[in-house]
Amino acid sequence: MEPKTLQEAIIYFADPVNCREYLVARRWPNGVVCPRCESTNVLFLEKYNRWHCREKHDAPQFTLKTGTVMEDSLIGLDKWLVAMWLVVNCKNGISSYEIMRHLGVTQKSAWFMMHRIREALKSDISHKFGFGGPVESDETFVGPDPRRMHFDRKVGYYQQGEGKRGKRYCGKTAVHGLLDRELRQARTKVIPNVKRDTLQNAILENVTPFARVYTDEATGYDGLEKQFIHKVVNHSLEYIKGQVHTQGIENFWSLLKRGLRGTCINVELFHLDRYLDEQVFRYSNRATKNNPLDDADRFTLAASQLAGKRLTYAELTGKTAEA
Repeated sequence: MEPKTLQEAIIYFADPVNCREYLVARRWPNGVVCPRCESTNVLFLEKYNRWHCREKHDAPQFTLKTGTVMEDSLIGLDKWLVAMWLVVNCKNGISSYEIMRHLGVTQKSAWFMMHRIREALKSDISHKFGFGGPVESDETFVGPDPRRMHFDRKVGYYQQGEGKRGKRYCGKTAVHGLLDRELRQARTKVIPNVKRDTLQNAILENVTPFARVYTDEATGYDGLEKQFIHKVVNHSLEYIKGQVHTQGIENFWSLLKRGLRGTCINVELFHLDRYLDEQVFRYSNRATKNNPLDDADRFTLAASQLAGKRLTYAELTGKTAEA
């Protein structure tokens, strides 16, 4: 019986046979396929817990990790799968130090594992179609808060800013977010600035024309009515005007920042995209009235996305051009 809780998952995945059967059923539901030549003419070598492809090529043998984010990892599947369960089901995220203590691996290994899991959670398929609306659009800033800094550091940050707004947001990174109310799915993207062209291009790339788009009174959204049914709520007067509000995407920001400030407290902006992917996965696949997903459902979905993605340590740390 497949696990439904964390305790059951730890016991279930302690058996290598269960790990193999669980992942094979999700990666190759129609039979094992060689990840290098896509041949079904394969033989399972039970003694070595791997498959041998009978077709002629340079690397005929492969394992469950081959062609996935876990490739070349010496850490066992029992630890990989428990780590993935924790990442996809902890509402405020989980830190690499917690993974280190729970699984008995080094913090460096736990950190690398978590980033590879985040790479698997990133879904490119959803971006092949646009949100149909109603869509909420908003932007936020992620980074240090000069108001809570020591005076010496605060002076350095203030010197980087220009004017009142520059002082408030210097040292921060802008992030744009969209929330489709019907699909209950979010999309986020790190953006270089919050200028009109940047914000509106982000909306044009993800929202179908003539959809309802709800925003706040920021001037960067002026002119959206040319391509969308654009409604604005003025936050200096009110936060909700009937169906016109941005409370949904702001709820997403609160969950994101709760995780960044309370769990992953030292996030490099170089990696911010992956932390966004993690939060988007949990938020877009949370339990709702029309879609009652549980922890096991989210884990199953994540397990089905492991293949076809790769993240090396050199790419993760910016030592290659692909990073």
